Amino acid sequence: MLVNLKTILSGLNQKAIGSFNIYSYETIHGVCKAVEKTGQPAIISFGASYLNNMSLNTVKYIVEEAAKDLPADVVLHLDHCKDMDVIKAAVEAGFTSVMYDGSALPFEENVKNSRTVANMAHSNGVSVEAELGSLALGEHSNETDIDHGEAYTNPDNAADFVNMTGVDALAVSIGTVHGMYKAKPNIRIDILKEISQHVSIPLVLHGGSGTPEEKLVECIENGIKKINVNTEISQYTVAKLYEIITEDKNVHLSKLTLLQSDIVSEIVEKYIRLFGRI
Repeated sequence: MLVNLKTILSGLNQKAIGSFNIYSYETIHGVCKAVEKTGQPAIISFGASYLNNMSLNTVKYIVEEAAKDLPADVVLHLDHCKDMDVIKAAVEAGFTSVMYDGSALPFEENVKNSRTVANMAHSNGVSVEAELGSLALGEHSNETDIDHGEAYTNPDNAADFVNMTGVDALAVSIGTVHGMYKAKPNIRIDILKEISQHVSIPLVLHGGSGTPEEKLVECIENGIKKINVNTEISQYTVAKLYEIITEDKNVHLSKLTLLQSDIVSEIVEKYIRLFGRI
């Protein structure tokens, strides 16, 4: 069943929910297969940067059909969007969660816009994620339109931001990157702990790809309830498909599309089990 982000994040204890980016029919079904196999919830995340791949309405129709018989709930989430018209369109299309990304804006403007989005979305039963601070751009990321440079989340501002906006989840910057790391990750658990002391709503970690598993677990233990994974899904799937095509250059496209869903399911299942500690 489709639920909103606030619902799926409620009641978590030392666990987190994975948010997995999709770009096609095959990737949607890959995430749903992992949910079916594990019996655990997940967030199907469609980035605003992928609107050339699929329309909002198409994504909603496919997800609704694919998720209707799953053994666990899923969220249909609009990821990293700066355009309020697109956010409004996603709400109207039936998305159950949206992220307004005002991380590049001055604090006051980010607050104002996030509050506007929260008021609009909440009136339609849709949850809202916002971001304070920004992640650096790593290697192989397809999200170059959100490269604002690295700026750690200020713990002193975090509580004010949440109270002034009314958002349901807060994405924080503690050293992860969009894409894969160019150097050894330096994840600032100390900053995360301080933010957790100031903020009562669920915290979100973007940049799960390539982050050491022990660090992800430590983040979960210190307040992270939602973790985004995108680039690693793409890299893992492309590498596996390359192996298949290299071995059989005459492989039929219809077989590749089925295999693509299975491969996406493998990497998503790994993270569902890690985040859910199962």
